[in-house]
Amino acid sequence: MPEQNADARRIMLVVAGCLIPGLALQAVLIDPIGVLLNVLTAGVVALATDRLCLRLRNPEGLQGKATMRPQPTVSDASALVTGLIVAAALPPGTVSAVALATLTALALGKHAYGGLGNNVFNPAMVGYAIALISLPISTANWPAGSSASTDALSGATVLTTFKYRGAATVDGIWTEASGFGQLAGAGYEWVALAFGIGGAVLFIRGYAAWRPAAGMLIALILAALAGYDNGSSASLGSPAYHLFAGGTLLAATFVLTDPVSHPASHRGQWVFGLIVGLLVYGIRAWGNYPDGIAFAVLLGNALTPYLDRRLPTAESTRA
Repeated sequence: MPEQNADARRIMLVVAGCLIPGLALQAVLIDPIGVLLNVLTAGVVALATDRLCLRLRNPEGLQGKATMRPQPTVSDASALVTGLIVAAALPPGTVSAVALATLTALALGKHAYGGLGNNVFNPAMVGYAIALISLPISTANWPAGSSASTDALSGATVLTTFKYRGAATVDGIWTEASGFGQLAGAGYEWVALAFGIGGAVLFIRGYAAWRPAAGMLIALILAALAGYDNGSSASLGSPAYHLFAGGTLLAATFVLTDPVSHPASHRGQWVFGLIVGLLVYGIRAWGNYPDGIAFAVLLGNALTPYLDRRLPTAESTRA
């Protein structure tokens, strides 16, 4: 058990480190104080909730010294990673939403199923979805940054503008919101790209499965190509729009890659990613929410046991 905790802690700390560049760029381009508040709130609530839930599950002691069977501890750093994902996904400075999302992510998304390694759904997306439904105004109110009107994470500004665009053309919205080449201003697409690069590091080092992310991005791009008509007011958005105007890259690299809630087999991971990508596109195009990543991921997680049964392979692995 100590060796397993050490391995889990090492992996989780690497994941947390890969999240830092995106969070740092988010602070620079959007709201440094707000991002810091998000991170501090998520970190404190995550660690406190994790410790409290462990005590409730193991009254004999956090370290399991009074029992014969090994007990989980707070040392694996998984709660910290969950908190950082929540902090990145919610608008800067929304302390109440971050606290609610983090608390429910750990209590309902993780410990209600028995703790690390037993969760059916991605904990961060459980908390995010609850905050999105419970506090719709807070979770949709992103600051404009220094000069632009878009965000790259929760999909509140440019995705909402796109959702309720009326007769405006997609190209007009995208050109106005685009931030590439404006790093000194408020180019929030750079933030999304930073999270994507951080996730790529995890793939290269073998800490996360790349197939769920690849499946999601491929499905989203193909669906966007099918629904794009060169940017008219009836268009459903270009591939570039769907990749960078929402939480796509953050979710693809740090959420879908949760080794517990995605399928074990390589084929299952591909199918899982493809399904999530199509669901994201469908919710964005025809659903009631501007961005549907959390709901798409949770629906995909619900299919994971079925995919594990239907698509078992000799190379079955979660890495």
